[in-house]
Amino acid sequence: MPKGGYVYIMSNKSRTVLYIGVTSDLEARVYQHKNDLGGAFTKKYHCYSLIYYEVFGHIESAIKREKVLKKWNRKWKEELITAFNPKLKDLWGDIEGYN
Repeated sequence: MPKGGYVYIMSNKSRTVLYIGVTSDLEARVYQHKNDLGGAFTKKYHCYSLIYYEVFGHIESAIKREKVLKKWNRKWKEELITAFNPKLKDLWGDIEGYN
């Protein structure tokens, strides 16, 4: 059975910084970011809020999507995020136990 994947976007409190990542376990990865166990970028810029995510049936599809999103300009990313999460709330509580 193929392993699924997620593309996700983390942001800081003022929503001025966007971090795009990919994972096979969204709950565990967001937990890592929130507890400073994530990468250096998210620690440095305090990207502790999950504001967007997409679910994929195959991790390879998630990786391809991440590469595409990273090339998008800021305006396109903001439009994508606000269409999914208009209030830019932290979606962490919505995904706990999801996996």
